[in-house]
Amino acid sequence: MAYKALMSKIVLITGATAGIGEACAHTFAREKYNLVLTGRRTERLEKLSKEITEKYGVEVLTLEFDVTDKNAVVSKLESLPDGWKKVDVLINNAGLSKGLDPVQSGLYEDWDLMIDTNVKGLLYVSKVVANWMISNGSGHIINLGSIAGKEIYANGHVYCATKAAVDFLSKGMRFDLLTYGIKVTAIHPGAVETEFSLIRFKGDTERVKKVYEGIVPLVAEDIAETIWFAASRPAHVNINELIIMPTQQANATVFNRKV
Repeated sequence: MAYKALMSKIVLITGATAGIGEACAHTFAREKYNLVLTGRRTERLEKLSKEITEKYGVEVLTLEFDVTDKNAVVSKLESLPDGWKKVDVLINNAGLSKGLDPVQSGLYEDWDLMIDTNVKGLLYVSKVVANWMISNGSGHIINLGSIAGKEIYANGHVYCATKAAVDFLSKGMRFDLLTYGIKVTAIHPGAVETEFSLIRFKGDTERVKKVYEGIVPLVAEDIAETIWFAASRPAHVNINELIIMPTQQANATVFNRKV
C-alpha cells in the first residue's frame, strides 16, 4: 500500500466519468484528497485518473461497475486494499433520469433504470462504505438529490419519487449513523447543464436545448464547490442539506427565461 494513500484523506465518488462526479474528482484532488473513482465507462475512468494524477499529484484508484448491480458493487468495493477503505468522504453522485412521460405511457425499463440507479444503487454503495466508516470511527456521506425530490412536476413522477427517496434516505441515515459520528449531507440542485438532459431525452439534442433556453444554468463545477463546502466544515458542523439553484430558477418549474 502506498504511503500517501494511507496518510492522506480519501474520497470515493460514484458516477465519476462525467458531469458533477468528474467535477468533484477535480475539486477534491485540488484539495489533496486521494480518490477512488467509480463508473461504468472504463476508458473515461482511465483518462480521468491519468489527468488528475498528472495535474494534482494525488493517488487515484478506479473501479468499473454499475451501481445497479449489487453483487458487482459489493465485490468491487471489497476488493479495495485495506488502506483505501479508510474513506473520509463518500459522494453518492451516480444517478439519472430516463424519459419524461405520463404514467400511463411510461416505459417499464425507464422506471426500472431510475429506481435501480438512484435509490437501490445509492443504498448498495452506502451500506458497504458506511460500515467502513463505522470501523474507522468517522466519515461523511454526501448524497446527490435534486429539486425534483422536493417538488413534483408534470411527467416527472418516477424521477421525482426517486429523488424524494434520496432526500428521505439522507435524513434516515442521519439517525442511523448519528451515534457513530458520521456526517450525512444531501445536496439538491436545480437546473445543471450536464449529460442529464441528454440522457433523459435519449439523445434528442433539440429537446435538450429547450431545457436551458433563455437561462444561465448551473454547471457541474458549481455543485462540486458546494459539495466541497459541505465536506470542509469543521468536525462539529454537519450540513444536513443544501438547495442550490440558478439565479433564474425559483423552483422546479418556474424560470425567468430571457428569450
